[in-house]
Amino acid sequence: MGTTDEAPSAEFDLRLARYFTVVAEQLHFGRAAELLHVTQPTLSRQIRTLEQRVGARLLDRDQQGTRLTPAGAAFLPHARTLLAVAATAAADARAAAGPRRVTVGHTRGLIITPAVRNLRHHHPEAEVHTLHLELAEVRTALFGHRVDAVVTRLPFATDGLDVTVLHHEPRVLLVARFHRLAGRKSVTLADIATEPMPRLPGAEWDSFWRVDPRPDGTPAPGGPLIGHLEDSFELIASGQVVAIVPAGLRADGTRPDLASIPLHGVEPCQVVLATRTGDAAHLVTAFRRSAQDLLAEASQ
Repeated sequence: MGTTDEAPSAEFDLRLARYFTVVAEQLHFGRAAELLHVTQPTLSRQIRTLEQRVGARLLDRDQQGTRLTPAGAAFLPHARTLLAVAATAAADARAAAGPRRVTVGHTRGLIITPAVRNLRHHHPEAEVHTLHLELAEVRTALFGHRVDAVVTRLPFATDGLDVTVLHHEPRVLLVARFHRLAGRKSVTLADIATEPMPRLPGAEWDSFWRVDPRPDGTPAPGGPLIGHLEDSFELIASGQVVAIVPAGLRADGTRPDLASIPLHGVEPCQVVLATRTGDAAHLVTAFRRSAQDLLAEASQ
C-alpha cells in the first residue's frame, strides 16, 4: 500500500478484527462471509478499511486463493488477543451484574437436552436458550457472543477458548448401501486405502477426518472439496466417495441408502464444551458443571 505523509490511524472497532480473523482462518472470502452473515463485497470493504487503519496489506487475494501477507501473519495473533480481551471484559461485566441469560450452542448429532434441562431446573429465573451451529461457526459464534457455550467436536482452533472434554465418540465409515464394504461388521484403514474421500476446508479438519496422512505415512486418497461433513452424504449415497464421520453423524438411521461400519484402528473424536477464555459468568459455570455431570455419560 502506498505511503502518505500522515501515519495511518491504529483505531478500529473490534468488528474489523473479528472479520479479519475469520477470513484468516478460512482463507476464503466466500466461506468467511457466510459465517459472518455478510455479503462478500461488504466483507472485502471492511478488510480494506482495516488495512487502511493498520497501514499495511494483510491479505493477498488472486486466482490461486486467499493468503496472509507477512503483515497479516504478524497482525493475526494480536487481533485474536484483542477479541479475547474484549470477550473477557464483557464476561467479567456480566458476571458482576449477575446475568440472567445464557445461550448454549450445539453442533449436529450432539444431544444437550439433559444438561439444558438440569440448568433450567436449578435456575428457573434464568433465560436459557439453545442454538444449532455448524462446526465452522463455533469460534465466530462464541467470539461474536451469539452463544456463551458450545457442545461440539474437536478438532478446531482453541486459542482464546476454554475447552472441557466431555466424552469420546467413535468414528465410523459411511458408505453407500450397495458399496462392497456394506454389511461388514468392521473395517480398518487398510480396507479403504484406495477409496476417494471428500476433502474439508481447514487443515485440522481435513487431516483428522480423512486420517491424512495414514499411519504408514501414505496420503489419504483425495476427493471433491465440500463445505461440511454433512455435505458428503449425497456423494456417498451415489458411490462416488466414502467418508469417516462421528458415530452421531452416521445418518444411516434416516438415510436407507447409506450404511455405517465401525472403523477400527483410529482414535475416537472428542466431544467437548467450549467457552470463551476467562468467562466466569455464573450461568456459564453452572452449565459447565451440568454438562460434565450429564453429557459425559455418553462415554460410558
